[in-house]
Amino acid sequence: MPKIDTRQSLDLLRAACIEAAERESQKILVCAGTGCIASGSLEIFERLKMLIEESGVRCDVELDTEGHSHTTERVGLKRSGCHGFCEMGALVRIEPQGWLYTRVKPEDCEEIVSRTILGGEHISRLAYTEGDIVFKRQEDIPFYKKQTRLVLNHCGHIGATSLKEYLAVGGYQALEKALFDMDGDAVVKVITDSGLRGRGGGGFPAGRKWQQVRRQTEPKKYVVCNGDEGDPGAFMDRSIMEGDPHRLLEGMLIAALATGADEGYIYVRAEYPMAVERLRMAIEQAEEQGLLGENILGTDFSFTMHINRGAGAFVCGEGSALTASIEGKRGMPRVKPPRTVEQGLFGKPTVLNNVETFANVPDIILQGSDWFKSIGTETSPGTKAFALTGNIANTGLIEVPMGATLREIIFGVGGGMRGDGKFKAVQIGGPSGACLTAEHLDLPLDFDSLKRVGAMIGSGGLVVMDDSTCMVEVARFFMNFTQNESCGKCVPCREGTRRMLEILERIVSGEGREGDIELLEDLADTITATALCGLGKSAAFPVISTIRSFRDEYEAHINKKRCPAGSCQKLVQITIDANLCKGCSKCARVCPVEAISGKIKEPFVIDQQKCIKCGACITACPFNAIKAG
Repeated sequence: MPKIDTRQSLDLLRAACIEAAERESQKILVCAGTGCIASGSLEIFERLKMLIEESGVRCDVELDTEGHSHTTERVGLKRSGCHGFCEMGALVRIEPQGWLYTRVKPEDCEEIVSRTILGGEHISRLAYTEGDIVFKRQEDIPFYKKQTRLVLNHCGHIGATSLKEYLAVGGYQALEKALFDMDGDAVVKVITDSGLRGRGGGGFPAGRKWQQVRRQTEPKKYVVCNGDEGDPGAFMDRSIMEGDPHRLLEGMLIAALATGADEGYIYVRAEYPMAVERLRMAIEQAEEQGLLGENILGTDFSFTMHINRGAGAFVCGEGSALTASIEGKRGMPRVKPPRTVEQGLFGKPTVLNNVETFANVPDIILQGSDWFKSIGTETSPGTKAFALTGNIANTGLIEVPMGATLREIIFGVGGGMRGDGKFKAVQIGGPSGACLTAEHLDLPLDFDSLKRVGAMIGSGGLVVMDDSTCMVEVARFFMNFTQNESCGKCVPCREGTRRMLEILERIVSGEGREGDIELLEDLADTITATALCGLGKSAAFPVISTIRSFRDEYEAHINKKRCPAGSCQKLVQITIDANLCKGCSKCARVCPVEAISGKIKEPFVIDQQKCIKCGACITACPFNAIKAG
């Protein structure tokens, strides 16, 4: 492609990309998100490419903008980003029909080529089904139908590594509009009026942050994107970076134009190698075509972009720790003020937002603040992407309007609980969030509603738990994570979380003491009131929320030395039902510590002092006479 150096040349190239996309009679989108790659999608891609070419049909993996004959039949084969329905991977979408094939294997490729690509037939066995209902079209599947996909709109629908593909769906139109039809004040006003709030957890108004940086007189300014995403179970930002990297770049370019910045950094955790690779490709493509670098589109606006890989420290999700890490220092938060908007990266004014926040910007610039405010709630407009995981039927990446309820997400989009389990709780916001229960199922998920019940959206992880989950163990898990990730700078977080973890470990081990619950509450109050950074202040939230909603489970662990969920191994008691035991001795023969004794054809018994609760006897019993509880 020739370098784009004017507005007109960008429009011409975009038109050529749109025309090239229209020339593809069919488009096959193979999910190349991390989850589907683990299910063999790259092998599926290569197999499909070989079979299509062997059939004599032209196969384009890149849009052909060189003006070849319009009559040449061709199929577009693309590596797309994450389609979202991770439970059903590997996923293959067929356009223009909109068909979605699920759990595709390399051995299915011959049938896909012969029956679908060449024959135009739908393969029912590869479609998603619920009971007797076969869903041909992706948009008709309840998992997708009940979503509103804005930020994730392109993920799964375009080639993830192609600038041409992004241009073909209108890419960089928002930058063009901001650059030629607006000034910095106008851009900031649109973002402010839209009510866009940071999607990284705190929900701070993005427009206010941009305005604060814009008014700084310092000539050197930065735009920084937080792609660290350290919450367990969260992968929204990763999917955007992998599946639609140019949208992120466009959002950051608009932020730079609005605030007067000329340099940007994307901070990505090193555990996201594919996101790093695709961002690098996108940056190189944008630089080659003049959309990044000096005098963009022939104007006096210049902007350079860098990628910085983090070492996986959770604390580097905090703004000042993140900028310290980019500077080559140890990632530790600092006392504020001054704030990042005044003295951020290298001591200069800095716009710092997360991936999803920047990814919202292009659509807001193109469609206006009123359009954005028409979605979601009055104080939390727009949509939110969530990673839906845990004991739920449909796991994956979803996007719903702000204000959607847990009931709509879990039982609508998520399809309800997996197996025979009953809903018990959902952890929202990761280690900085809280557990919500059945009483919160109709609570609107927006920044203010969650704050009122002592929770927060965080980056968007939703871990759903059923009645087999021990809530004391959940609290211990998150406290263990937070304690390991504490940077150690302030005593309340460094020592307080350690003491809380020790107490929780004692409780799940059957060594809980009278007063432990009250001690946990006192420690939580102290840490929340005195920790240095936001991560430290929220470290105790999972513990406090589980005590508030499941105090009886804590009391059962401490006072009765019993785990009501039957999942804390050291509190589980394995017993033999004498009415069901036939005295076959199979349990005694597999017991590694000889804790089971008895006479043949008479009920056997377990010596609880010797039993190590390994469960081997439960597996060996042919009469279902041995239970753990």
